[in-house]
Amino acid sequence: MARGWESKAIESQQADTGASEARRPHLSPEARASADRKDALMLSLARVRDELTRATHPAHRTMLERAAAALDLEISALSS
Repeated sequence: MARGWESKAIESQQADTGASEARRPHLSPEARASADRKDALMLSLARVRDELTRATHPAHRTMLERAAAALDLEISALSS
């Protein structure tokens, strides 16, 4: 019984994966790498901003503010 349920779940996951891949635009390897890099930078920026909300030491805050500015600059360069 459990084996049948498991195979149905896997079949459903595979169908969902195939559907999400079909919705993605086909990008060149360079465009895909650029998009992946931008996504990674956006995640890093979110993490830095989250840490900045909790930072209490002035030197740590300064370091995080500089990191956020650098990430913003790199993201804007990729967006252009």
